[in-house]
Amino acid sequence: MGVPSTQGVVDEKTSTSPDDTPSETGEVAHASNGNVIDDGLQRGLKNRHLQMIAFGGVVGASIWYGTGSAISYSGPVGALICFLIIGIDVFFVMQSLGEMSTLFPVQGAFIELAGRFVDPALAFSLGVNYWYLWVTNIANDYNNISLIMGLWTNAVPSYAWILIFWVGFQCTSLLGIVVYGEMEFWLACWKLICVVGGFLVAILLNTGAIGDEYIGFRYWRDPGAIANGINGFGKTFVLAAVYYSGTEMLALTAAESRNPKKDLPKAIRQTFWRILVIFLGLVFFAGIIVPYNESSLLTATSKSAQSPWTVALVRAGWAGGGNLVNVVMITAQLSSVNSAIYVASRSLVALAVNGRAPTFFAQTTTNGVPVNAIVFSNALGLIALLNIAATPGKVFTYLISISGAATFVAWAFVGVTHLRLRGAWVRQGRSLDELPYKAFLYPYGAWFVVLLNLFLVFISGYEVFVGGFAAVDFVFSYVVIAIFTVLYLGWKFVKGTKVVSLAEADLVSGRRDNLAQPEDISSEKTGTPWYIVVKRFIFS
Repeated sequence: MGVPSTQGVVDEKTSTSPDDTPSETGEVAHASNGNVIDDGLQRGLKNRHLQMIAFGGVVGASIWYGTGSAISYSGPVGALICFLIIGIDVFFVMQSLGEMSTLFPVQGAFIELAGRFVDPALAFSLGVNYWYLWVTNIANDYNNISLIMGLWTNAVPSYAWILIFWVGFQCTSLLGIVVYGEMEFWLACWKLICVVGGFLVAILLNTGAIGDEYIGFRYWRDPGAIANGINGFGKTFVLAAVYYSGTEMLALTAAESRNPKKDLPKAIRQTFWRILVIFLGLVFFAGIIVPYNESSLLTATSKSAQSPWTVALVRAGWAGGGNLVNVVMITAQLSSVNSAIYVASRSLVALAVNGRAPTFFAQTTTNGVPVNAIVFSNALGLIALLNIAATPGKVFTYLISISGAATFVAWAFVGVTHLRLRGAWVRQGRSLDELPYKAFLYPYGAWFVVLLNLFLVFISGYEVFVGGFAAVDFVFSYVVIAIFTVLYLGWKFVKGTKVVSLAEADLVSGRRDNLAQPEDISSEKTGTPWYIVVKRFIFS
């Protein structure tokens, strides 16, 4: 360990050709396994890794709890509406990211591009915002682990479970990108099987095949389809944003993809639809197997909580059903924590490489592992230990508020950056035919992303103004906006940055048009074994 990530790498601010190689001497640096080292990070992720990393990071254990929270906040139909609207939002976010990241597969993705096409001060504030978004996700995952394990035994305190799993994840996150990619692929495959199994179990419960009682849509009539009005919708919008957040991590993996221009568009298309179907399916089935007023569902007052599937299985007469669901959730957590550490650490590396964080965090091993950024980001995940002083349910609510607001901010400025990039592309006389991936419904989709997410970030804390002002809840709902604004204005004042002129924006450096590796090219020319075709059909 100990070589700076910029060592042996062309400075993207000064490179002049889209075919610049990653080495100052004109030679491409390689890891010990033969993969390209670019900006200090190893390009070892294949298409199947990209798809399953995003899927594994988004569909974590907390979604099995979170579906219960969603229907308790806004009712079964209200939750479906919220998740569908945020799903449409994410679709256009991914369209913008797809166009930007296939054209510029650089470290930091949309964060770095925000500095290139909008304002360097925005890259700083957006980068820090996105980094602590994922730090809070790490903490929330550890908090969820304590909730899950608490259903099995009260003999071990919640902080002990957090510390035990923290040590384990610290070790696995240092294994390198290739090992990480393989782990995430197979764990995410298992998670996909569990989700399909969850759908099947819900159908059996609803139809009476398990429990001998037909439910149908009874709970949509009593206690009802929608709950808590606009207050409930505001909470569920935030919850949905947190669960969908991570889909955009595909843009960050472009910096470690073997062939981003080929693999990223395919991964974006397939991953989005897979995640949308899974989230809407889980919310729908949760809403037809338990009523939204079930007291065992996770809320801010919960010391422990049960998944809707656990509640439904116990109601159907299987007292040990919760053990099965717990096994599914704890295995699901194995990949989501790793993904959260991955995104947080790579966001911090990108900040450090570009002089927006201490260069200490830009150091990597010879095989491209950013050890310092990983250890520091994961260490901050220990804020989950706040559940010693507050209930795990309350900590869950606070962390969701911060993560949700930070997600809305990040998505809004993805749209802003995309609009600026296209503006610079046209202003400088470039042809749209040169773009390797074109966003669907541009510019309407990009404007939809900007306006919707700015609206959502301001209404996300609506509940604090209803039924009496709560100062602590207000702080957790809106502190992200205050921090983001202070960071932007502070960096702008200290560094004297200016809004980038579209006529002068850099459209050359970071294009990485020469990254296709020999085996990637040759593999396209040879026949694919039938068993590989079957595997790709199921999992990719």
